Amino acid sequence: MYRQVLDPVADSLGWSSLVAALPLAVLFVLLGGVRMRAWLASLIALAVSLAIAVWTYGMPVGQALLAGSEGAAFGFFPILWIVINALWVYNMTVATGHFDVLRRTFAQVSDDQRLQAILIAFSFGALLEALAGFGTPVAVTSVMLIALGFPPLKAAVLALTANTAPVAFGAMATPILTLGKVTGESSDTLGAMVGRQTPILAVFVPLVLVLIVDGRRGVRETWPTALFCGAAFGAAQYVTANFVSVPLADVVASLVSAAAVVLVVRLRRPHAPARPVIAGGSADEPTPEFAARAGRGEAPADSRADIARAYAPYAIIIAVFVVCQIDQVKDWLNGATQTVGWPGLHITGASGKPSTLPTFTFNYFTTPGTQMLVAGLITMVALRVGAVRALRAYGTTLVQLRWAIVTVMAVLALAFVMNASGQTVTLGTWMAGAGGAFAVLSPVLGWLGTAVTGSDTSSNSLFGALQITAADKADLSPVLMAATNSSGGVLGKMVSPQNLAIAAAAVGLDGREGDIFRRVVLWSLLFLAGMCVLSGLQSTAVLSWMVP
Repeated sequence: MYRQVLDPVADSLGWSSLVAALPLAVLFVLLGGVRMRAWLASLIALAVSLAIAVWTYGMPVGQALLAGSEGAAFGFFPILWIVINALWVYNMTVATGHFDVLRRTFAQVSDDQRLQAILIAFSFGALLEALAGFGTPVAVTSVMLIALGFPPLKAAVLALTANTAPVAFGAMATPILTLGKVTGESSDTLGAMVGRQTPILAVFVPLVLVLIVDGRRGVRETWPTALFCGAAFGAAQYVTANFVSVPLADVVASLVSAAAVVLVVRLRRPHAPARPVIAGGSADEPTPEFAARAGRGEAPADSRADIARAYAPYAIIIAVFVVCQIDQVKDWLNGATQTVGWPGLHITGASGKPSTLPTFTFNYFTTPGTQMLVAGLITMVALRVGAVRALRAYGTTLVQLRWAIVTVMAVLALAFVMNASGQTVTLGTWMAGAGGAFAVLSPVLGWLGTAVTGSDTSSNSLFGALQITAADKADLSPVLMAATNSSGGVLGKMVSPQNLAIAAAAVGLDGREGDIFRRVVLWSLLFLAGMCVLSGLQSTAVLSWMVP
């Protein structure tokens, strides 16, 4: 049995926090400074966290290793299980040629790459986030952008940057539902509060995408469309989260924003070059095999039947996920869920209460990964894909994600070791001691959780209760602080090693995670600063009227 200690270094929470932050510092320095491959950087950071857990926090070696093994298992199920099956569906559409049809229909909306980036990375990516989350939109939309002529590095940066505002409501609002469970607050109230923060972020994301694609010229020439798309998404997300359904917030917002882009393009037809010059070089180019798999090239006009089949997999995914959200169906599927204690792992918190960390849930049928697998099986029938061809596509997916699988499992092992030993709680407790200023720091805690785990859901599980405790001590709104954890967490998504690895694998740039990191980290920190200001104002009389 191991009992967590919050201040093992000189009985000081501040000094202990500096030591506890070392694994994260090592990870980000190796990625952004040394440009080390993500899987290797993650393994080194994992080793650092294990050393600190054992030698600084006094955690038994066996307990530390068991915590890491549970994290690695969680990295595969449910997180990688979702990504693998989502990419399998995508690879089947590539193998059958239907992805090319889908790509051409998007291109027909506009031949301006700046608007294509908004439509695909932001709107379509938000729909994928709503349905599956956990890296799926980054993997799929980045490859779609490559097929439209974007350099791989640029495509990965766009996909990661766009995957921000929708994240809190991703996978049918799983992060917010989880936040409700760990805090005891109503998930509807929390969703309403998040729906009064992330919509503001959404207004600016399309503008940033245009800036990434074509610089200031791009913003100057396409800002009305970008602003209208972001505003439409934000308004729809706010209305749906507050007055309709929290789980459907991203589904509605993504469709409304896509319709907004199509509407403006049809009405305005902005003057812009068909292919804006995008900075890049030979180093950004994928292998010839990857370029062929991405489906570059032209083809004759597509029939309505071809277009219908191209959209069929996504319609099937939506249908499967919607059906699985029906209460009666969800209750039936939950019947197969098993909750077990991780063998040999015994931990108590600093207060002496047993930790819930060793509890592992096998939600075989309610996890989005299994539902995506079912959608894939139905897609096989719809696209007339034989078993051999489907298995070959699955093999291609595993090869494509081989290094991402190592990275994700290593990063989650790192997160679980930090959580189990008390390193993460040390950092959070130290930040929570800021008093009233915690309202400004609250998003940083959420950002940190997602940056480490790659999941807003995991960040909410990790820091949700701590946010409530800090709010009570500082006389702040518990709902505001808990929701801000999730809203701040969405901004850590783009710098998370697991998502960097998924993006690099998807665009055929394995080993270039550090390059991608350096191109997104400033946007992540800039958005985070904005969220900190918003949270601080919402805790005062200036914007307190926004808190439900």
